[in-house]
Amino acid sequence: MTASVPTILVLAGKRDGALDPLADRAGVSHKAVIPVAGKPLISHVLGRIEEAWDDAKIIVSIHDAHVLDHVAIVRRLREAGRLEIVEAQGGLVDSVDAAARTAEWPLLITTGDNALVTVDALHTINAVGDERGADAVIGVVSREAIQAAYPYKQKGFYEFRDVAISNCNLFWLRDRRALAAAEPFRGGGQFAKRKGELRRAFGLMSLIRFRFKMDTLDGTMRRLSRRFGVPMAAYLFEDGRLAIDVDNEESFRATEELMAADANSA
Repeated sequence: MTASVPTILVLAGKRDGALDPLADRAGVSHKAVIPVAGKPLISHVLGRIEEAWDDAKIIVSIHDAHVLDHVAIVRRLREAGRLEIVEAQGGLVDSVDAAARTAEWPLLITTGDNALVTVDALHTINAVGDERGADAVIGVVSREAIQAAYPYKQKGFYEFRDVAISNCNLFWLRDRRALAAAEPFRGGGQFAKRKGELRRAFGLMSLIRFRFKMDTLDGTMRRLSRRFGVPMAAYLFEDGRLAIDVDNEESFRATEELMAADANSA
């Protein structure tokens, strides 16, 4: 089966509209353009997308489009007619909704800080929906794989009966109806720290089952599929690096160290 070429949405706005500490340290307004391994952060993401598909439409959601004016790959992709910039909204789901108005389906969503994303991961998440008969797919990585890739001290995990995972900022939606699957992320996705939002999105019984690790990861996906009326699946990647986005000082350091190791081994 040959998967359809997706539209790729890169979420690069400010979380809650606030200045990110890494951006503040670098003297820029958006984390997406902080220098990482000698290039603006978002350049790494766009470079992998360009390698993955030479004809896919790319949408970048950001609060201020002008901050991307100096990013060479953004200019080149815009001049080629492949990249569109849309204004980010107040929340993550609202930003996805706004960007999806000009998208062709399926829609593959990632983030502007997902610097270690790979071509293989992009191709895989795009194919899994058809292979599993799902309308929405979330890419995840196990705690063991992440720790093997980099010895994290701060990273939190979502724990299920069979596995502890972190998401890797890769999401796939088959069509507009599948946007209902984004509802759990309306509060920003930080549900482990926001019990009220988790209860509102998932329901009380699902919250209880999650807190006490009563379900497997696949079991939870089946429960969420019933709740939102959208067939959902989680794909467990083996590459722990995929869960390392540039989110704080530790992950910034991890990303640069791993990129340097790649360069030295090339």
